[in-house]
Amino acid sequence: MRWIKRLLGLVIVLAVLGLAAFWIFAPAFVEKGRNAVKTHETYPVGHMAQTLHDSLIIGDWHADSLLWNRDLTQRGEYGQVDLPRLQEGNVAIQVFTAVTKSPAGLNYERNSADARDNITLLAFGQLWPMKTWQSIFERAVYQAEKLHGFEAARPDMLRVIRTRADLEAVLEARADGQNLVGGILGTEGAHPLEGDIANLDRLWDAGYRLIGLQHFFDNELGGSLHGEGNSGLTDFGRLVVSEVASRGMILDVAHSSQRVVKDVLARVDIPVVLSHTGLHSHCEVKRNLPDELMREIAATGGIIGAGYWAEVTCDDSPAGVARMIKAAIAAVGEDAVSLGSDFDGSVTTAFDTSELAALTHELLAQGVSEAQIRKVMGENMLRVLRARLD
Repeated sequence: MRWIKRLLGLVIVLAVLGLAAFWIFAPAFVEKGRNAVKTHETYPVGHMAQTLHDSLIIGDWHADSLLWNRDLTQRGEYGQVDLPRLQEGNVAIQVFTAVTKSPAGLNYERNSADARDNITLLAFGQLWPMKTWQSIFERAVYQAEKLHGFEAARPDMLRVIRTRADLEAVLEARADGQNLVGGILGTEGAHPLEGDIANLDRLWDAGYRLIGLQHFFDNELGGSLHGEGNSGLTDFGRLVVSEVASRGMILDVAHSSQRVVKDVLARVDIPVVLSHTGLHSHCEVKRNLPDELMREIAATGGIIGAGYWAEVTCDDSPAGVARMIKAAIAAVGEDAVSLGSDFDGSVTTAFDTSELAALTHELLAQGVSEAQIRKVMGENMLRVLRARLD
């Protein structure tokens, strides 16, 4: 019997050590593989491009950095976004989007809403509070708390934007020489609502100001571009869209089915945002909505956010992203193109946010005018934010 007790004790010790090793090493290992920056030589940035870049107001509609177990007040050795690198890239406004549910086997073609959820394991592995392990809503709250925590730790680096006054305060601080980043909370799909409209108020109270409707699978609001039926808005989806439009929030149709996008455009009279995407005529993949539908989004006074990863650009180098942006300007108009990196969104990129001057360099090199560059890099985003934030 004594040897059985010893064996059982050894098994328990090994199990505890295994869990400890999982919690210590697995999260960083996973993220390094998910959010890699390709090894590359230093990109060229001419004097004229750097001078222009330093004068820009730059905004990015989409980064999933709050999903990962990193202190964003510190410059990281992996991943693609943190506050020091945002400062190095001269980024003024960054939307931080909360990923709360993601189906195993996620792909651009078809995903089941019943597939095993990857975020549950990630939340467990990163030792998020236990209430987040089974509650999608609590995952959104926790990620908001993380951003507010970074603001509390480094108010000289980050200010969370809830109102138009907050936005203007960040811009004034930057004009006075402070290298301050304004952070806006958004959702990667409206899954945290959990089918209850009352949760929209709770997300608002937590600081969320951008609401994406879908992610990689169909939900209570309607069909995903990557779901199983290309369905339109449900009754609940119509209610959510109307509520978002009625208050100082931004409506994001990234990952929504074409039918959902058309239903949204028929229902609202506000600028609509497609936060992170590519241009279909430039890179013909399902992830990129048809150009004509993008022009309908642009006609609302809305925005098409240009992503940086190869699956939507067909060339993720700074030159390749610049070519796509130039094509997007021609396709939907210079007032409708913005930046939507999808940094830290389980995508590999050819540069991180600290290297954005290389994109400015390539836009100039390819003949995009200074006025157009200013619009794409941030002025178009500011116009929509000023129109929507209270």
